Amino acid sequence: MSRRLLSGALAIVVTAAVLTPGARADDPVADPMPTPTASGLGLVIEEVAQIPQSTPVPPPTDSRLKQWNRINFLGEIPDGSGRLFVPDMNGKLYVVEHGVPSVYLDLGAVVGPDFHNHKGLGSGFGFVAFDPQFRRNGKFYTVHTETGSALTTKKPDLPSPADAQVHGVITEWTASDPHATTFSGTHRELLRVGFVMFLHGFQQIGFNPNARFWDDDYGLLYIATGDGGIGYVSNVPQDLAVPQGKILRIDPRGVNGSNGRYGIPRDNPFVGKPGVLGEIYAVGMRDPYRFSWDTGGRHKLFLGHIGEKAIESIYEVKPGANFGWSEREGQFAFHRGDPSCRVYPLPPDDAKNGYTYPVAGFDHNRLPTSKPCSDSGNALMGGFVYRGWKIPALHGKYVYGEGVKGLVMYANEREMRAGAPMATTHSLMLYDKSGKRVTMQQLVGKDRVDMRFGQDARGELYILAKANGKIWKVVGTRTFASCSTWHTRVGGATRAADWQPVTPSLWEFPGREVVLAREGAERPGPRRPYEYAVLQKGPAFGSVRIDASVRLDTPVEISNRDVIIVFGYRSDTEFYYVHLSSDNKIYPHNGIFVVNNADRKRLDDQWDEPRSVGALPAVTDAAWHDVRVKHCAATGEIAVYMDGSSAPLMTAVDTTFSSGRVGFGSFDNIGRLRDLRVVGEGQ
Repeated sequence: MSRRLLSGALAIVVTAAVLTPGARADDPVADPMPTPTASGLGLVIEEVAQIPQSTPVPPPTDSRLKQWNRINFLGEIPDGSGRLFVPDMNGKLYVVEHGVPSVYLDLGAVVGPDFHNHKGLGSGFGFVAFDPQFRRNGKFYTVHTETGSALTTKKPDLPSPADAQVHGVITEWTASDPHATTFSGTHRELLRVGFVMFLHGFQQIGFNPNARFWDDDYGLLYIATGDGGIGYVSNVPQDLAVPQGKILRIDPRGVNGSNGRYGIPRDNPFVGKPGVLGEIYAVGMRDPYRFSWDTGGRHKLFLGHIGEKAIESIYEVKPGANFGWSEREGQFAFHRGDPSCRVYPLPPDDAKNGYTYPVAGFDHNRLPTSKPCSDSGNALMGGFVYRGWKIPALHGKYVYGEGVKGLVMYANEREMRAGAPMATTHSLMLYDKSGKRVTMQQLVGKDRVDMRFGQDARGELYILAKANGKIWKVVGTRTFASCSTWHTRVGGATRAADWQPVTPSLWEFPGREVVLAREGAERPGPRRPYEYAVLQKGPAFGSVRIDASVRLDTPVEISNRDVIIVFGYRSDTEFYYVHLSSDNKIYPHNGIFVVNNADRKRLDDQWDEPRSVGALPAVTDAAWHDVRVKHCAATGEIAVYMDGSSAPLMTAVDTTFSSGRVGFGSFDNIGRLRDLRVVGEGQ
């Protein structure tokens, strides 16, 4: 039998970028995936602990290893005590009780001189998983890396490269007293595998929390095994005779494994196939960094997978699935040895391969000025589907993120189905307990956050950062720009007397509509919209919600079409405006701006200055579009919604103006407004 996973294996093909007529297979995909959309939802987080500082030994030369410590996960010990556990890759396992961390096990000291943690982002004490019966049997399992004499005196249990630079080791520990505050007991080596580089080794181990003692899956240990850092130049992840680049599933209680110290479950998908490792559960991975089971819904297993140069992916894991690496990166073709490090469309006959494609994810959005194969600074951190009870707004959302910069996102679990189009990824904001919007980079005081996620037994979520060793608990959610707008309502403003235009001769008021009938012209003073009319009916407003329908009358063939909504207006050189445009690739278009006696300044979170791209174009046709603008005076939060969407297209925070009037206009186009409704705090 071929060592490749054949199409007869259990793999499901998902909608992907198949080569279309007229396209060329050798043309790279310039922008593979859309940027995560704004959700308008924020997580309220509260600091609950800080793990002590630690350093790799000897001191590393790689600056990425020089963080406060290297905490990389948080879970709860399954004994009903409420104790949380946190492994530090530099060697120690901490238990956190009531916010106070203490050392439970110094794994590095037990391993001794062969313990390796100073080279390679994945080296050291990688992970820990507690047996579901820990309360009774005291067993838990760890992953660590070894070099030194281990490379010559200890033999890997599964096929490994002859020139392995590092060994990944899984150890079973048995505590004499499972309730003790520090470990005392015995340990035995369960499994050892060699890797050719200090990258992408054993990344995670874990037990299915949904399995009950009568289920075949109960007590089976899942092992996420990376490709050893060589998949981009080799076919190792597709080779079913080796463990690298796979998810393995073993039985720690069995004895029919390669070394007699573990068992191979009889229902593993490749058991009994000649030339194939029976331990393999799924195939074709580069860096399968985090997996988790949904404890609700259909109990799916989701895997967060760190990509090579373009795609970060979430997969639904099923027995026998093949995620395609290193023939595929995400849902695109990958060409090994390609000097551009890009991805390509799938061939028309791709279905014959039986690959499973992602259910969610994002791309690297590489800068045009970046060197083709340089590190883009992106790493997907898999998380959890929230099934807790304290935060209803998160229910059913798979919360994950980008770890380097500390960005938090979610996708709806109900959309994350193998074989279906990819789920939309939404960005999440962060707030501290006082209600102030924050970022992980602000909280850790560094650009490199190294963020990870954790979960307790009740399904509540935690965020960790290597940059300062702190742990935050997600204690609630907050909707962006959720302030109350009440007291005063204004509507039916369609008469000329209701408006004060900059140039009255350019405007028409035919009845139901307010029409900018002729283009305005640039005026002296700071750069700002050329022509607008200020609403005179009603008062100036503090916090305000503006609802209206707008239409761009300038033909769609003309580029850079726009209309604007004005708010916070105090004078011709002091106001906010929202620019609704068919273009989102230049600084002045499709954003939120302030004019404060100087050229307009862009404020919206969606503007990506290095890539020169903003939120999706707000208006691309000649149809009517509903727009809502909300401004919270106290917090400075500004949100723009289009066509009834519950998620904002644009967001910003600015406190320059706390009140002012409302208006409508354009730079140098024509358009119209109808059904204006203004609700707010009259001043």
